[in-house]
Amino acid sequence: MNPVKDRFYYVYILQSLKSNKWYTGYTNELRKRFNQHQENKSTYTKGRGPFNLIYYETSLREEDAIARERYLKSGMGKRYLKNRLKRSLSLTG
Repeated sequence: MNPVKDRFYYVYILQSLKSNKWYTGYTNELRKRFNQHQENKSTYTKGRGPFNLIYYETSLREEDAIARERYLKSGMGKRYLKNRLKRSLSLTG
């Protein structure tokens, strides 16, 4: 049995360089999805870029990634992220 899984699901946070606002999403192809955001090919972030990828997590199951995305979009999840990223975000301005 191969212990390395070929397919992961990613929950990610982008920060707009225009507005500093965050966008939370999930995908199974992080690089491709990031490029779609940068190229204005995403309905949800069109015209809001460019972006920095400021955080991501991986999951083995899509259901787990969806649940985690939902949590990170909640009030408690946003507080978790701000606390988790406070040091790295202070370095970027």
